[in-house]
Amino acid sequence: MQFPYFKISDRIKTLSEKAEQLIKPAFDRINEITEYNQQKVLAAFIKNNVSESHFTATTGYGYGDRGRDTLDKVLADIMGAEDALIRHSFLSGTHTLSVALFGVLRPGDIMLSVTGKPYDTLEEVIGIRGEGKGSLKDFGIGYRQVELKDGRPDLDEIEKQAADKNIRMVYIQRSRGYTLRPSLSINDIEQIIHRAKKVNPNCIVMVDNCYGEFVETKEPTQIGADLIAGSLIKNPGGGIAPTGGYIAGNADLIELCSYRMSTAGTGREIGCSLGHNRELYMGLFNAPHVTGEALKTAVFCSALMQQLGYEVTPEPLENRADIIQALCLREPKALIAFCQGMQKGAPVDSFVVPEPWDMPGYDSKVIMAAGAFTLGASIELSADAPLREPYAVWMQGGLNYHSGKMGVMLAAQTLLDKLNEQ
Repeated sequence: MQFPYFKISDRIKTLSEKAEQLIKPAFDRINEITEYNQQKVLAAFIKNNVSESHFTATTGYGYGDRGRDTLDKVLADIMGAEDALIRHSFLSGTHTLSVALFGVLRPGDIMLSVTGKPYDTLEEVIGIRGEGKGSLKDFGIGYRQVELKDGRPDLDEIEKQAADKNIRMVYIQRSRGYTLRPSLSINDIEQIIHRAKKVNPNCIVMVDNCYGEFVETKEPTQIGADLIAGSLIKNPGGGIAPTGGYIAGNADLIELCSYRMSTAGTGREIGCSLGHNRELYMGLFNAPHVTGEALKTAVFCSALMQQLGYEVTPEPLENRADIIQALCLREPKALIAFCQGMQKGAPVDSFVVPEPWDMPGYDSKVIMAAGAFTLGASIELSADAPLREPYAVWMQGGLNYHSGKMGVMLAAQTLLDKLNEQ
């Protein structure tokens, strides 16, 4: 392969060619999953008679917004759920998760996180960090967690802890967050649900589904989860949705979430779409394909960086449960160089040089490479990491494999160049 527009060393070119040969079986598997999920999405659109009229903008209260209401049904069918809410008014994945948590939990309830500590930005929502103002803790909602065992869910301890009838919610984070533990497959999640429901059948099992949508052929709501939530500037927005999030699950729980989303009584009946429906429909339709492209980019990154001698997780041919690729770069200089190199391959703000900074919601400096059409969209090629040991970086996204591949190669090239300066 020739690279007439970018300066790539012969070493990186050779290793990239070897990487692509190695990962052909993984690409074949990704293509099969993508085709299945694309059919599933198409079928949901056809079943619900999606038409041009559903893209019409509404204003004010948004009463009778057919496009908004039909999109909820489309998403519910895709997720195999009784009901769903998909809205541009959800501000982020963290906000969407927060709406769901506050929607279904009540004072005196206890939330049990069974995958260790949740993602950094949820710590203040729960009340395990910060002053607690407006947190679940502030509203009298308790919190416990089950630590991972050798990086995996401790099923026996989960069953033991979930047996406490005061546990109202068993909370599962599908993705690894800023850790090196494996992300959870649908099979992993199903085992957790089975153990929890066996001893506490009335508990709500909620899954933070961020980064995991369309990576496998099933979603957590299809194997027993009561509630899932995620962000539209990740997988399910298909790189087209400009903002938003979704919640899907049991109809009674979705109704409660809708009351938190707006007000008790009005729930989902209000909330104008302001002309965003077309983008949300189109993004959701595009999501399986774009997720597949992001997965291919992650697999290529894993193979290339492993050949450069770095520890990677998942490994190139390993089955995947989300779009995230973690790389252990061992030192701050290497981590910063990798992120700066990835920024060079961005279609937007490629000239920007990312530096570590004190980002709201995090307890250490964070560096983020993200030259995206949608600010912060991690379905677009991006890499980020807190500057703390083991100096690992988490890479995700790629709207199309060919540009994603180029971004990974530029990141690797910049890393080598910076280390050679020593």
